[in-house]
Amino acid sequence: MRINAKLAGALGALSLVMAAGAAQAELRIGALLPLTGDLQAYGESSRNGIELAASEINAEGGVMGQEVVIEIADTQTEPQAGVDAAQRLVSVQDVSAIVGALSSGVTIPVASSVTSVEGVPQISGASTSPVMTTLEDNDFLFRTTPSDAFQGTALASVAADEGIESVAILYINNDYGEGLADAFTEAFEATGGSVVGRTGYEPGMASYRGELSQVSDGESPLLLIGYPENGQTILRQALEGGYFSQFMFTDGMKSPQIVENLGAEFLNGSFGTVPEARDDTNAAQHFRSAYEAAYGELPPVPYIDTAYDAVYTIALAALLADSTDPVAIRDHLRAVNDPEGMTVGPGQFDVAVELVNAGEPINYQGASGSVDYDANGDVAGTFGHWVIEDGEYVTVEVFEPSM
Repeated sequence: MRINAKLAGALGALSLVMAAGAAQAELRIGALLPLTGDLQAYGESSRNGIELAASEINAEGGVMGQEVVIEIADTQTEPQAGVDAAQRLVSVQDVSAIVGALSSGVTIPVASSVTSVEGVPQISGASTSPVMTTLEDNDFLFRTTPSDAFQGTALASVAADEGIESVAILYINNDYGEGLADAFTEAFEATGGSVVGRTGYEPGMASYRGELSQVSDGESPLLLIGYPENGQTILRQALEGGYFSQFMFTDGMKSPQIVENLGAEFLNGSFGTVPEARDDTNAAQHFRSAYEAAYGELPPVPYIDTAYDAVYTIALAALLADSTDPVAIRDHLRAVNDPEGMTVGPGQFDVAVELVNAGEPINYQGASGSVDYDANGDVAGTFGHWVIEDGEYVTVEVFEPSM
């Protein structure tokens, strides 16, 4: 069957239009967030960071001339709910990448059963379990926050500096809790400290008195590795039962609602660590001012800037790939931080577009620091040593732990 020249020309023109349309498809990013459940205290602020990044990128022309679209899904801070939400983002919302989840206990099953299988890059701004480093994820799992292998060392160093010689550990029984408890124990004992008791706890219980009694020696402080919702119950019962009066925390417990609900008089002097960027960089200062202009005061909770940077790196990878194809984005994520490239930061997406269009490499320096994904999708980072003073979270120092 022969096709006349006029029809062939029309079909050729249509093909060009379709190809152009495909090349210019909007970038859809899924946001996998705990809007309910144990980590609800962090969900809304992380959402703000994600949407702030998208709004800045869109204000500077978007990605390949199209606005970035954010699709929100609630993990409920539960593994199965998170998996179901991620599957909907991929299969129904047709996202090209996912930011999230927050908890390692959700991020890891999502990576194992959804994103690595479907071939969609996933970048967590908050999941810190060391398990993620060697997870079989087909190179689709990344994170913009450092591993707890580093946080365990950081907290052990702070504890030693504070004169803590012994500690009891109560940790949420998931990949995050157990991994961080292991990392801290190894580092703390290497400094000469001792762990007098250690056990995991299950979320959602009415009472944790049995676990508190099991680890308490009546003198040592409690290191609580967990999340705010159940963490408050544990702290209240620890105080009421006289099991503990001194507390140490990790990143998952840095939430103002804990102080508000329990009372500053019981928590003043408590301290902990959290992945935290230095605040004297241009990127960090831009992020703070942009956040405050959009949402008001920047809350003293972690993982807002890391979620923000995750969106930027996805958008920049799509720009470098000249595609919203998930695999193409994955393949260009590491090129976002080219040491030979010109430095670009948040709020400079238009500059990045000009450089990429000119064939020049870029080196993204984010609000949370250098987002340089290694072979495992991990980043290095700095940690904040914080203390509760007069009911307020005060950063003592930001430092890089030595492994």
